[in-house]
Amino acid sequence: MRQALTGLTTRGRCFVAAGFSTALSAVVLGEDDLLRVAVFLAALPLIAAFLVARTQFRLSCQRVISPARVPAGEPATVRLTLDNISRVPTGLLLLEDTLPYTLGGRPRFVVDRVPAGDSRTVHYEAGGELRGRYRIGPLRLRLTDPFGLVELTRGFSSTDFLTVVPTVHPLPTLGLGGAWSTGGDSSSRSVAVQGDDDAATREYRDGDDLRKVHWRSTARIGKLMVRREEQPWQTRAAILLDARLSRHRGEGTGSSFEWSVSAAASIGVHLGRLGYSLRLFSDSGELHTGTDGDFSAGHQLLDQLAIFASSSSLEMDRGVQALRQANEDGLLVAILGDIGPDEAQALATGRAGTARSIGVLCDVSSWMGGSAADRGAVFARHEASVSVLRRCGWRVVVGRRGRTITEAWAQVGVSAYAASGNMSFGVEPAAVS
Repeated sequence: MRQALTGLTTRGRCFVAAGFSTALSAVVLGEDDLLRVAVFLAALPLIAAFLVARTQFRLSCQRVISPARVPAGEPATVRLTLDNISRVPTGLLLLEDTLPYTLGGRPRFVVDRVPAGDSRTVHYEAGGELRGRYRIGPLRLRLTDPFGLVELTRGFSSTDFLTVVPTVHPLPTLGLGGAWSTGGDSSSRSVAVQGDDDAATREYRDGDDLRKVHWRSTARIGKLMVRREEQPWQTRAAILLDARLSRHRGEGTGSSFEWSVSAAASIGVHLGRLGYSLRLFSDSGELHTGTDGDFSAGHQLLDQLAIFASSSSLEMDRGVQALRQANEDGLLVAILGDIGPDEAQALATGRAGTARSIGVLCDVSSWMGGSAADRGAVFARHEASVSVLRRCGWRVVVGRRGRTITEAWAQVGVSAYAASGNMSFGVEPAAVS
């Protein structure tokens, strides 16, 4: 009963205060009829509190989020099913689900009487513009009387998660030619050789068969090494995502960093559908999922990128070093911000001469404000980096504000000719005013 009294609403407290005031006036004026009104005003919220406190019923709640993974800017439907598993009907119920502020306001519902053994279902939409993994719940239940004089809050403990992933843009399937194609059964090449001393090896990765450990190389190098008896080189790919905040411009969802994350998601999903096994690197090193680093399953990549955050690092050495140590000689797609020619040269130097590499360079000057001189200096550095990568045999595409990765990816075929010298033009210059 004490808890019920603390649940008096503003209306209920006003009724109690009005009852005592009226009673005082009735005593002063000697009006018996007015005293009866005072008793009624004061007793009504107390009786309501007693009845609400005596409510004896049990409820269960089930929450279903469909889909549980949505692109940024698109809503998911949250369906709440409330079951009355007791033998008595409920009164008037107020439901309020708990949502992060980035997903919108807290949804509230009024549910009328629920008979014993019956259920009620309500639904609402939740979604946001910001990537992330958001906790939804717990559901809070407010019990109230028909007059709104008393309100008690009870809560469920269960919560669920909604994952807001980067926007995935469809990419055109381009004929990359020769070693760039995904191939079929011929997408594997045997590197096994005769003799135990000359066996081609690589560093052990989580999930490798321990029967393929090459003990002689392990003893010589000091690291666990395995045989590369058959390496599917045409179906392996790595994505290097530059997350250094200092190398990006813009704010919020309209920044070059968010453009890069969306580009990584689009390229990763595209390569996964083409049959590539996928590894993900950032300037901080390699990112892993589960027991290995294979992100070829689209939901694993999107879940990782949904919580991918920018870094305060100023250098990309750790990421480049992790890429070298991984001995990843398949297709590399590097999504870069405002890098200089020296960084571009260091990245290109770490790749084998026959390795296939694509650079997606953000022209961050298109995301910049400020003076034309500042934008011009950044654009000149960007053009110099593009030239360095192309001279090293990379295919380079350029991302700009207002252009999706779908439009930029079409440059892959063109930049192949530009890199080989068959065409004299590169990327079109950005307008600098």
